[in-house]
Amino acid sequence: MLISELIMGSFCITTFQLKKSREVGCGYYLFISSISSMCMIIILTIKFWQLVLSQMSIITNRSILFINCISIEIILKSCLASSEWLNACVAIERMFNVIKGTTFNKIKSKIIAKCITFIIIILIKLTHIHDPFHRKSINDLDGDQQRIWCLSQYSSTITKYNTFITLFHFLVPFSINLISAFVIIIVAARRRVRIESRQSFMQLFQLKLKKYKQIIFAPIILLILSLPRLIISFILGCMRSPYYSWLYLIGYFLSFIPSMLTLFVFILPSQIYKSELNRTMHRWIRSFRR
Repeated sequence: MLISELIMGSFCITTFQLKKSREVGCGYYLFISSISSMCMIIILTIKFWQLVLSQMSIITNRSILFINCISIEIILKSCLASSEWLNACVAIERMFNVIKGTTFNKIKSKIIAKCITFIIIILIKLTHIHDPFHRKSINDLDGDQQRIWCLSQYSSTITKYNTFITLFHFLVPFSINLISAFVIIIVAARRRVRIESRQSFMQLFQLKLKKYKQIIFAPIILLILSLPRLIISFILGCMRSPYYSWLYLIGYFLSFIPSMLTLFVFILPSQIYKSELNRTMHRWIRSFRR
């Protein structure tokens, strides 16, 4: 999983590093989102192996485990939320691009993208800044073995706040993606009505809906893949059953998949990004042959 995601992440980052891919703000959003996703998969892998090795009593240093306990989760949450919000920004910019048409200002969009990206990253960090202060390491004596667990304890107020923040970071970007997609289709259908008066708006709307159905289905599929994370976030307490623990672990890792699909959701469907990706791959192949 790590190797495949690192390869795809490297393709995404290299593609959006190219100047042509960042002619508008969308490219900048996706560039930062790709970096965030790359960091997330690395941290996620570190968390997995740290958990495995600590339970095998290979890693027993309490200081290392405590640092991981208070830092890894906030980094994962921040990277995940950042990717989702940046992808929502891509949807908003595409919507304005369709609405404004030829009057769309590419230079201004890049300046706005840099400002919004900075604001998003800072605000997301602030929404999760409380988390490390409610985590601690505890000793668990299991027969002759002693394990160190990372435990999070929240007051009722913090629990309600976490619920709100989780739902906010989960539902708002999804709503933005879906609304922006429908606006793009409606605007495209209305413009077509002005050209072809023989067809009604509803007929053209249905045609455009079929043509751009991928921008409707993509956020819905990503939402379904993200549902395990939402469910897991509302599960309180420890799981004693190994069966439920494995379900929890599978659901937890599955919930990070949407943020790692930039290559399939944004690059491959786009002619510009796809051509830049091909250039990148050809350059890499030539480098390996030398």
